[in-house]
Amino acid sequence: MCKKISEHRFAYGDEIIAFHLRRQPSRSVTSVAIHVEPDARVLVDAPDTAPLAEVLAAVKKRARWISQHVSSVRGRLAHVLPREYVSGESLHYLGRRYRLKVAIDAVSKAQARMRGAFIVVTTPEQAPATIKKALDAWYRQRAREVFADRLAVVSTPLRWVKQHPSTRLQFMTVQWGSCSPLGRITLNPLLVKAPRECIDYVLLHELCHLLHHNHSPKFYRTLDRHMPNWRAVKEKLDNMAEEVFRI
Repeated sequence: MCKKISEHRFAYGDEIIAFHLRRQPSRSVTSVAIHVEPDARVLVDAPDTAPLAEVLAAVKKRARWISQHVSSVRGRLAHVLPREYVSGESLHYLGRRYRLKVAIDAVSKAQARMRGAFIVVTTPEQAPATIKKALDAWYRQRAREVFADRLAVVSTPLRWVKQHPSTRLQFMTVQWGSCSPLGRITLNPLLVKAPRECIDYVLLHELCHLLHHNHSPKFYRTLDRHMPNWRAVKEKLDNMAEEVFRI
């Protein structure tokens, strides 16, 4: 579990790189991990025993890598336009692309359903907020069903999972999921837009936190053991983050 989070920044050429430092009591003294999140935030995990000067030196050593990845993410995000919620817009479900079809029916309650290559929203009015609400409800219901199914599959070979953990759904703008210190897993319904392998990765990541509630070397060794290709899967998920989180 993270002990505390602080914000820091340093100059790299003409650029100012800001990052959040998460102190973790169980992390190895020599281990500092740097992450560039789907929204271009920089997170650094470090042991609480490491002097700040040493952490800063480790981060500055990777300044070029950080700058390149942050620029790449910002470049992708710059091309993402907000949805208008009109027929013809592209939607995703389980990694596949569908088209939105809006059907106006003055006496019908707003609801979404899948029909072939379309996700059809029947609505009494052409109102973006109403259409979005119907789509959110549809994604939430689909996520509830898919996540329950995949959780059963992913958790079966994990010896430390004696029973399915408590789970809940919550729409989030930058996170796929989280695990509380008490072992409750929160999942973003929007994750159901991603391919099954990406969903499995997020579930496994959170289930590994039931054994190691940190991002220590032991945590990553456990992740490696149960999904050796998780880095490639995570990259695939991160690369479609702007589309998944698009509203």
